[in-house]
Amino acid sequence: MSTIFAMALGCGTKNRDEHWLEVFYPDPYLKPDPKLVDVIREEVGYEGGNAALELTHRQVQHLAREWRDAGFEHEASYAVAFQESEQPLVLTILETDAEPASTPEAYLKLHLLSHRLVKPNGVVLSGIFPLLPNVAWTNEGAIDLNELPERQLLARLNGKLLEVNSVDKFPKMTDYVVPAGVRIADTARVRLGAYVGEGTTVMHEGFINFNAGTEGPGMIEGRISAGVFVGKGSDLGGSSSTMGTLSGGGNIVISLGENCLLGANAGTGIPLGDRCTIEAGLYITSGTKVEVLDENGDVADTVKARDLAGQSDLLFRRNSVNGAVQCQTNKSAIALNEELHKHN
Repeated sequence: MSTIFAMALGCGTKNRDEHWLEVFYPDPYLKPDPKLVDVIREEVGYEGGNAALELTHRQVQHLAREWRDAGFEHEASYAVAFQESEQPLVLTILETDAEPASTPEAYLKLHLLSHRLVKPNGVVLSGIFPLLPNVAWTNEGAIDLNELPERQLLARLNGKLLEVNSVDKFPKMTDYVVPAGVRIADTARVRLGAYVGEGTTVMHEGFINFNAGTEGPGMIEGRISAGVFVGKGSDLGGSSSTMGTLSGGGNIVISLGENCLLGANAGTGIPLGDRCTIEAGLYITSGTKVEVLDENGDVADTVKARDLAGQSDLLFRRNSVNGAVQCQTNKSAIALNEELHKHN
């Protein structure tokens, strides 16, 4: 019997054409117990592969009973709760970590990230955008944009206000999961699919995109773009930024190691090792010319920033007299040059 990559039982929202708008999975599983899957094969006729199986309330009732009989009390309790729901129900099974093929599959992968079951870049998300409909996220949940005017009118006629919080493909993470041990000052600035590690504080101007996040602990007052992962103890100062694969970074995976600091209004387009600092207001891209300083503060070499990618203990600054971008390191000029050119 093949191992299942992930699965989850959820409920969601459809539009009038019976197309999924979103799916909520309260307790997704990575590598679920094969015995749990055996019950699914028998009860709903699952025959393998990646699938989003829409279930009737009776099927969910049967699953709850069979899971409880098999000793899966925790899973059964969720199934019991779902069988009382009036919302559409779906059991999504990913036999492999393949490119998602449906909205429920896409939402399951986003949940895996926000539940900290996989880390950014640890799950296949190619082709996800066409599977995430652009919807109105309101105080009454997700609403199809074509149905929004009627819903707004009905609310007004009933003396109510339908509040539209955003119009987007991604909902805010905290409407689906609130990870333990985090502080998020403005929850609208963290999308579902973000990985927010324990001990992370996201201040009001901080932003974490999907498939991005923090190991924690850390202070985030800047932007963590898609695909970027920030290591333990690293801080992003106010309005700082990381270049993601969706914003010009190409195929370069940007990351920050442990105990790094991006100063206010600073940014990076290269991955940083541990204990690196970019001073306030300085944005480093891969092609930035950088003067490498030796232990005496003299220029030992001039390289492109990409040549310093991934190295630790670097301080990037701008010379206040001539404007040159410079890099100080705790390594000697000789040792640094050897490291820069050993793979040439």
